[in-house]
Amino acid sequence: MPVNLSAPIASKLLAVPGVELAVAQAGIRKANRHDLLLLWLAPGSSVAGVFTRNRFCAAPVTVCREHLRNGSGIRALVVNTGNANAGTGALGLANARATCASLALQLGIGAEQVLPFSTGVIMEQLPMERLLKGLPDVAASRGSANWLDAATAIMTTDTLPKAASRVVSIGGESVTLTGIAKGAGMIRPNMATMLGFIATDARVSQHVLDALLGRATDASFNAITVDGDTSTNDSFVAIATGQSRAPAITGINTPDGKLFARALTDLSIELAQAIVRDGEGATKFITVRVEGGATVEECRKVAYAIGHSPLVKTAFFASDPNLGRILAAVGYAGIDDLDQAGIDLYLDDVLVAKNGGRDADYREEDGQRVMRQAEITVRVLLNRGAASTTLWTCDFSQEYVSINAAYRS
Repeated sequence: MPVNLSAPIASKLLAVPGVELAVAQAGIRKANRHDLLLLWLAPGSSVAGVFTRNRFCAAPVTVCREHLRNGSGIRALVVNTGNANAGTGALGLANARATCASLALQLGIGAEQVLPFSTGVIMEQLPMERLLKGLPDVAASRGSANWLDAATAIMTTDTLPKAASRVVSIGGESVTLTGIAKGAGMIRPNMATMLGFIATDARVSQHVLDALLGRATDASFNAITVDGDTSTNDSFVAIATGQSRAPAITGINTPDGKLFARALTDLSIELAQAIVRDGEGATKFITVRVEGGATVEECRKVAYAIGHSPLVKTAFFASDPNLGRILAAVGYAGIDDLDQAGIDLYLDDVLVAKNGGRDADYREEDGQRVMRQAEITVRVLLNRGAASTTLWTCDFSQEYVSINAAYRS
């Protein structure tokens, strides 16, 4: 069961002027489920994307990067689930391009104006006959789906769809942002969303949208981890259709730019946290806060070491305050001149370790009380500077192993 996460309500997911949605059943891996999604964009929309840093990236990631670089004006995004089209060589790349060409023909646009996305099993070729047969259906029905339909269509091992909306006032006019994401396993920074899409009717130029997306990603999808595995297909895309009557956002440091950035980042964080709350087999949602570092980078090293540790994550699952495992993770995080005598460790409001050792007033029952909670904050004070960072993760349960052992069956 997801940790304090419920399915979004369709009526609370706001339509974004300039975006039309459609879903279809292509039977790519399983019958009788929506496994194709189309986002059809108004002319002149700005589109920005960040993608996995895994060098073994999927074919659609390569094609998306190419089409965004071309600057031809993206008009459509197409997403298939059930097959990642990763580890598929030259044929996989040809299939990703053929998908774009076929959909473009249906929509009357250029193939370079389509961005393809895939998620699912790695190292299997796309069933192109089924995929191509489904594209006319999704193209013909654009505008017939809502954002909840879209969020549901991109799910794989997710137990719930992930979607949310925001409204912000800019220059006295309303601007809408709605986003969806999918992911439950193979989640780790560099990107860490697997797939995420946020659309807005704000007027945002391409270079400003690129900058805003980068900042939002660092604060959200690059600050989560479920299992430490960076996927081959991670993609996070922002779309600005320019259909709002609000003034154009001309810079990231203008008052309007800062206001919009906060809304974009908050929405990104909500979607990213939903992925962790729905982590495969997760029973605990854990916030790791590292403070007092010399640099943000060393704070991140410590946070990731804690968030990735199987020993730490299984202790949380068992509600076992075996908290020396956290101190061990801090020690191997890669800060060569770290002074263990300066480390303090808190579990929520409980001071566990002071100056590198067990606090004299710490009691095992206090640690266990916190460990039994569904949501827990780990706070590490390095006491060597003013930098800080926050990471969100979950525990490891037997269910995580079961899900991944049976993933292809």
